[in-house]
Amino acid sequence: MPTPTTSPTRSNAAARLERLPFSGYHKLIFIVVAIAFFFDSVDLATMTFILGSIKQEFGLSTAMTGVVASASFFGMVVGAALAGLLADRFGRRPVFQWSMVLWGVASYLCSTAQSVDALIVWRVLLGVGMGMEFPVAQTLLSEFVPTANRGRLIALMDGFWPLGFITAGIVSYFVLPQFGWRAVFALLAIPAVFVLIVRRIVPESPRWLEHAGRHAEADAVMCGIEARVMRSAGVAMLPRPSLQPMAEPVRGRGALREIWSGAYRRRTTMVWLLWFFALLGFYGLTSWLGALLQQAGFAVTQSVYYTVLISLGGVPGFLCAAWLVERWGRKPTCIASLLGGGMMAYLYGQSALYGGSVALLVGTGLAMQFFLFGMWAVLYTYTPEQYGTGSRATGSGFASAVGRIGSLIGPYVVGVVLPVFGQGGVFTLGALSFAVAALAVWVLGIETRGVALEALASEEATGETQLYPAVADRSS
Repeated sequence: MPTPTTSPTRSNAAARLERLPFSGYHKLIFIVVAIAFFFDSVDLATMTFILGSIKQEFGLSTAMTGVVASASFFGMVVGAALAGLLADRFGRRPVFQWSMVLWGVASYLCSTAQSVDALIVWRVLLGVGMGMEFPVAQTLLSEFVPTANRGRLIALMDGFWPLGFITAGIVSYFVLPQFGWRAVFALLAIPAVFVLIVRRIVPESPRWLEHAGRHAEADAVMCGIEARVMRSAGVAMLPRPSLQPMAEPVRGRGALREIWSGAYRRRTTMVWLLWFFALLGFYGLTSWLGALLQQAGFAVTQSVYYTVLISLGGVPGFLCAAWLVERWGRKPTCIASLLGGGMMAYLYGQSALYGGSVALLVGTGLAMQFFLFGMWAVLYTYTPEQYGTGSRATGSGFASAVGRIGSLIGPYVVGVVLPVFGQGGVFTLGALSFAVAALAVWVLGIETRGVALEALASEEATGETQLYPAVADRSS
């Protein structure tokens, strides 16, 4: 086995990670984390396709249907907030694994629900598991990937969300008419066994281990990573890392206080506004897409088919965003995707309002999802880059939690707005939400492209950054 060339007494984990050549090992970590993210996304997207059937079976009003659609988002608020705090306190890996177990069990319990009250309870529990997984996945991956590849890979990871959305639609298309919505939930509990693969392949973040003062463990993990990268890349030696003092753990200040400290206050305000309004608009619309098509006169299978077809626009959307975040930058890509999504959401609503043809509905829907799934890719890339190692998971988790409050409100608001203002009013509301999110990024956002996490963590309120490794992580 090749021997790594670094000494833990001379170079920290960040320096050792940043100098690694991108290799098959990085790709393996990406694939494992992204597949877990994909399975979670399938569960989250399922409600879009089965909400109409649940509404019909229980004879629900539109407002009560909105409550059912929002239940998982309530759980995600709790899960996302808890996950960030737990991951910064106990590590990324155990929280990531337990989140998968929780959403798998809860998905099965949803299949057993014989009343709407029971379904709401299990959907809340399912939301807790999903809310825990999303921010920890982005934090974990961002801390393994070198700066030059970080934005592209995290954006591509988020691309598994539209693939999960499409998969949920395909499963619903074949299973829902024959076996009902409970069978859909039961099937989606099975992928939770993927946690066994995660336990075997994905190590704890050496950046977090070092920040927590567990230097021996961080060095052991780093030696293993370096050996695997050398084998994968076919090299006998690695470049010498920057010589920096070892990071020491922070004492006396919690991660939640840190994200509201002077260095991070502006960033936290920006990401909270961004997540809240972006997710309010997105889930307010997508949770109801299938039900709105059924209300327009389409059969269940037709509504599922057209919703899946519209979602295909998300595939080129996230691929385009994954390219633009490294070429154009995070901030302009985020603003453009939000404004584009808002404009197309408004046009989609107008075509539905005035009885547009199926071709027009699908065309505007494809364009809407192109921009909105591109938006998701930037969100997951941009958010963990705002914070240092000691508060990265907490910052990402609370941003996601605030977004889930928007997710929670969105479907319910649609249920209230729809009878009064119709589908045109619903999509106008979504468009305005995306516009507010874009304004927050434009006014408060910083550019993070090409800057290492440690340099971004050390950035002062002036907004000036330096490229790694000139600045050490002050949060350490």
